[in-house]
Amino acid sequence: MKSDRKPEAADRGNGTGDPGGPTGLDALDHRLIHALQLDGRAPFSRIAGVLGVSDQTVARRYTRHRTHGTLKVLGLPNAQALGEVQWLVRVQCTPDAAVAVAEALARRPDTSWVSLMSGGTEISAVCRAVSSDHSDVLLLQKLPRTPSVIGVTAHCQLHQFYGGPQGLISKSGALTDEQIARLSPPPPDPAAAPVILTDADRRLFDVLARDGRTPLAELAAATGWSPTTVRRRFAELRANGVLYYDVDYDLRQFGYGVMVALWLSVEPARLAAAGEAMAAHPEVAYACATTGPNNLFASVLCRDVGAVYTYLTTRVAALTGVRSMESAPRIRHIKGPGPLFSAGHAAPGRRR
Repeated sequence: MKSDRKPEAADRGNGTGDPGGPTGLDALDHRLIHALQLDGRAPFSRIAGVLGVSDQTVARRYTRHRTHGTLKVLGLPNAQALGEVQWLVRVQCTPDAAVAVAEALARRPDTSWVSLMSGGTEISAVCRAVSSDHSDVLLLQKLPRTPSVIGVTAHCQLHQFYGGPQGLISKSGALTDEQIARLSPPPPDPAAAPVILTDADRRLFDVLARDGRTPLAELAAATGWSPTTVRRRFAELRANGVLYYDVDYDLRQFGYGVMVALWLSVEPARLAAAGEAMAAHPEVAYACATTGPNNLFASVLCRDVGAVYTYLTTRVAALTGVRSMESAPRIRHIKGPGPLFSAGHAAPGRRR
């Protein structure tokens, strides 16, 4: 039976210029993405109450964009909370082999944020190791070794200034401070006991990496736990800061067209201040202190190359203690924040 119900204003674009297509994002979608970044498994009813729309509107919006691949909620393990070591790896290749090497890296479950940079001759990636004892195996034995790989450099992340649970959407102003407070989970308990992941935990994360909103029954089946145990484990992992949610989406829908990786050499006495300042820049999606001659890394997203120039000559130029800078534009996105890679869905406009 056909319903006579008319779409509410939020479904028609809410007066914000909804593009109208199946994957266009409007202001309500931006608020929804921000809400999911804060709590990827928040009930639609809770999100709807904060956003001031109906449950059905939130469910329809999410289902539409999830179906068309516009956005995807991921449940991910926090490397820092687990004591894991992250490496920012740069692989120099011959142009004819760069895509194949990048995709080989992307297929590994211990890599994320794999991209082609600098005219297709350099690959950047983040690699995770259980501890520093395993880093040599990861970087020397597991990276692709072919005659087309000219060189590999790796920089250990020493401190993260921005990233992980803090997405670029958090700087968009999509939600008010009051809305953010209503949707944000309690901060991790600093006194909580360290978490050691079990095999069942790893199966849980394997499923959440595919879909952070996987129904409880499916999570119970994957882990062998009861639904009650799954809920309790969720609470424990969140309380310890081990589990966080990320939203993978196409930032071209937000007006960003260019991503540039910045490597800065900063005086040690100024490193913390420079990193904290960059973390506050609206253009910065990720910033961390690293080992190596360039000790501050940032992933920058701008509207176009002109905006990149403006950013470099204003905000970056105002940082004190910067001795030198190297920049590299991303030309192709291969893999995002999660451990899974799908060659058929790699898109050039994803975040970071």
